[in-house]
Amino acid sequence: MFFKDKKNEESNFWLSYADLMAGLLFVFILLIGAIVVKSTVLKNNLASKENSLESSLEMLLLRDKEVQKLKMLLALRNQELNSTKDALLISKDALELKTQEIVNLNNILLSQNMKIDDFNDKVIIMQNLLDESNATLQTQNKKIQDYENKVLILSNTLTAKEDTLKLKDKELLTLLRAIEEKETKYDALIAKIQAQKAKIKSLTGIKIKVIAELKQSLGKNVQIDAQSGSLRLSSNILFDKGSATLKESSKKELKKVFINYIGALTSNKNIKEQLDRIVIEGHTDSDGDYLFNLNLSQKRAYAVMNYLLTLDFTKKNNIKPLLVASGRSYLDAIYDENGKENKFASRRIEIKFRLKNDDAMNEIERILEYE
Repeated sequence: MFFKDKKNEESNFWLSYADLMAGLLFVFILLIGAIVVKSTVLKNNLASKENSLESSLEMLLLRDKEVQKLKMLLALRNQELNSTKDALLISKDALELKTQEIVNLNNILLSQNMKIDDFNDKVIIMQNLLDESNATLQTQNKKIQDYENKVLILSNTLTAKEDTLKLKDKELLTLLRAIEEKETKYDALIAKIQAQKAKIKSLTGIKIKVIAELKQSLGKNVQIDAQSGSLRLSSNILFDKGSATLKESSKKELKKVFINYIGALTSNKNIKEQLDRIVIEGHTDSDGDYLFNLNLSQKRAYAVMNYLLTLDFTKKNNIKPLLVASGRSYLDAIYDENGKENKFASRRIEIKFRLKNDDAMNEIERILEYE
């Protein structure tokens, strides 16, 4: 419908344009005719007057004044005729200009019509695109409607869930209050346990205090292990290779070291009250069979203990009930930082002490460390 109206408007325009041109042409023809008629009439009038003048020459001669007046009138008429001709020429030029303007206007109109045709083509394309967009929009609207329906269903479901959550929140609040009461009791229980732990740790620190006092008593004369407080003696100094017989050359140094070490333990009242055992352990490296090394380590430990029992210091201070000896084979070998066994250090005799309730204290320490 839109395009039909456009075509009708164009047709009406051209009809109006044609009627205008026809009207202008008709006016132009009438104007030319009027000019020609008037010119003919004037010529006829002049001719008749000239004839009258010729026939009445004699009379005109008599009436020279009148003739002169007539000449003047004729001159005026000629002037008017020239003016009329000039006006006709001007009108003709104006008409030619109008015609040129009409031609230019026609060209402009043709150009405009071409633009209108292009515009109509674009309008058709836009209309097609609009139709496609409308179809897409309808599809999108349908999807949106489906989505809104789903949202409505989800909203109803969410409302039901919120109602359920409100009930759960009330139950949770009641549960939290019960938990807070439990936490208060639990905090009190934890505080009590921490106090008991502190008390137990103070008890398990006895061995650390003993080692500290032992190191202070020995000073730089004898070096002991900082962790266990044990005294380590190299087997290479005390025994020949593969032998369990104590070297005579080592007995003097062994006696000196033992008296200093045991003397520091027994002379200190704080240490002596806690002292339970003095253990002499034999250790080997991993060369050879386990049972052979176990037998060798035991024999060496017994050899050292037998010698120590012969000392007057041992008898005087009643050390014999405290002394025990055992062999460990290579179960407690010593390793370097890179994990390689240090066989020289592994072959040794260790003299160590055990405190009363030492096993119980070690177990308590293990439990505390685990917790």
